[in-house]
Amino acid sequence: MSYQVLARKYRPKNFDSLVGQDHVVRALTHALENKRLHHAYLFTGTRGVGKTTLSRILAKSLNCQGVDGQGDITAHPCGRCDACTSIDAGRFVDYIEMDAASNRGVDEMAQLLEQAIYAPSNARFKVYMIDEVHMLTSHAFNAMLKTLEEPPEHVKFILATTDPQKIPVTVLSRCLQFNLKQMPPGHIVSHLENILAQEQISFDTPALRLLAQGAQGSMRDALSLTDQAIAYSAGKVTLEAVQGMLGALDHTYLVRLMDALAAQDGASLLAVADDMAARSLSWSAALQDLGTLLNRIAIAQAVPAALPDDLPELEDIQRLAAQFSAEDVQLFYQIVVHGRQELGLAPDEYAGFTMTLLRMLAFTPLYSGGDNKPQSMPASAKSVAALAKTSTAAKASIPAAATVVVSKVNDSSAPAGTKAPSPAMAALAAARGGKTSKLSGELASDPISPPFPVTSDSRVSSATHSQKKTELNSAPVKTIVDEVVEQSAVPINVTVSSSLTATMATTNATTAIDWPVIVTKLELRGVAHQLATQSELLRVHEDDVVIKIDLRIPVDTLLSAGSTEKLATALTGYLHKKVSITTEIGVVRQTAHAATLAEQADRLQQAEQTLENDPFVQTLKREFGATIVPGSVRPILFD
Repeated sequence: MSYQVLARKYRPKNFDSLVGQDHVVRALTHALENKRLHHAYLFTGTRGVGKTTLSRILAKSLNCQGVDGQGDITAHPCGRCDACTSIDAGRFVDYIEMDAASNRGVDEMAQLLEQAIYAPSNARFKVYMIDEVHMLTSHAFNAMLKTLEEPPEHVKFILATTDPQKIPVTVLSRCLQFNLKQMPPGHIVSHLENILAQEQISFDTPALRLLAQGAQGSMRDALSLTDQAIAYSAGKVTLEAVQGMLGALDHTYLVRLMDALAAQDGASLLAVADDMAARSLSWSAALQDLGTLLNRIAIAQAVPAALPDDLPELEDIQRLAAQFSAEDVQLFYQIVVHGRQELGLAPDEYAGFTMTLLRMLAFTPLYSGGDNKPQSMPASAKSVAALAKTSTAAKASIPAAATVVVSKVNDSSAPAGTKAPSPAMAALAAARGGKTSKLSGELASDPISPPFPVTSDSRVSSATHSQKKTELNSAPVKTIVDEVVEQSAVPINVTVSSSLTATMATTNATTAIDWPVIVTKLELRGVAHQLATQSELLRVHEDDVVIKIDLRIPVDTLLSAGSTEKLATALTGYLHKKVSITTEIGVVRQTAHAATLAEQADRLQQAEQTLENDPFVQTLKREFGATIVPGSVRPILFD
């Protein structure tokens, strides 16, 4: 006997064995039990969801004669009478299946309608099943309208289609329409487990889950893929065999990609892509699977209980959900979706895939993990909020005509013969608009706040801040200065003078400069501009030949496209002395970008406060219950 494929061998024979269409089964069962039968039914849905199967079961229910030959219309056909067995075998005379794709003209429809007037030869009803009915021509549809509306009592029409939008409204209005759903993966897996158990074939549950995913909601496709997997794996459905057959991506590759993103490791990211290329995997499918993983990570963050407990990668999903913020997961998902759409526009699919990964890397901040808060937040929203808050507090507590100068104490005082600042340092001072200090050529800067503690490596910390116009009590100045003294790791001297200035001086070997201000004077574009604005100055060393500048940057992607050389060239031209730059990766705080965001946040806060205190606005709120829409206030920025 020839082999019968699983899709045909295990085709459901009654409503009870039908999988995944409970809403349709319930409606048809009640109609059959109550003898409230319509003359035309329309089943819609994608391929492999049971349209033809349902029509055959319905035909058997209408014509079942029972085991004893005395049966009636029933929702539970016996499956053993002549009508049931003949319909299952495809030889029942009064059940006519017609393919509208090959019989789509008006002549074929006229012939069908001419035969419909005759009574069934050996059945209760003559059932016409027209598959892919949307393929009929408009003339054929018009020819069947009258008969479809008022057919003979012994005729039932069952129409099936995958594209109901192409069916005329006049036809739709004459039918009971049932929309068949795509099969949920869980239902497919359960059905495959039952079938393979009957076939006595061993299997891995993750392999069946992968087959269900590849079937994309079609039970027939799932059974066909299972047949293929049985043949591919020589009678045993294993995960490795199914992955090799489908060219599916092992989820460990995806987890490695996400771990590389979390670690800001571009080399590992491309190494995983190269490993995937060695297996000749589909890049489109890889991005699709990566999008699925990101979706599950987002679910784990928002609704952890919604994740199935039997997911093989559940532990990895929960771990990754703790390493990324919800906002970044949403951004990554959007990048992956757009990257998949742009694969056809890329030079080749490998380039499109790697560019998608690098785009995700470029938008990944540094995270400490666990608490979903980035370490580099001072360059983002947290920086804006924190700097704006401290800036406002400092402005409210420091009088307009005061200067705080904090310098490191050296027991031996300044070395004898301290040389005057070089022309390069004088240029830095001129750019800042300040003056040269008496302490080793240090730069007395413009008003900055709040003061930061001096660390053991004598780094300079400052944040640009606008001067408060309102005259306030000078008493809080001492409070802020005392806080600086208490937090400092080294002894310091404090003096108060005439303009709002805070300078943290260093030794002779290192000169303190205001990096965010210098950056604004340079003419840079592209990645070099991003490197300058998002980097933090650690130290400056000057000798007779070169000025050495050490910078800290948040991500190594800022070093691409020769940005370091371009920045060094711009500084050399500005300072009229050769500049060399060294970089390190780490958390940045004192950047031009952070200072700009802080100033913008400060202005926004002032604008909101001004609006809140406006007498007219207060009158509107008091008399009419008006409210200010959050986020609608915009400050007017002046150069």
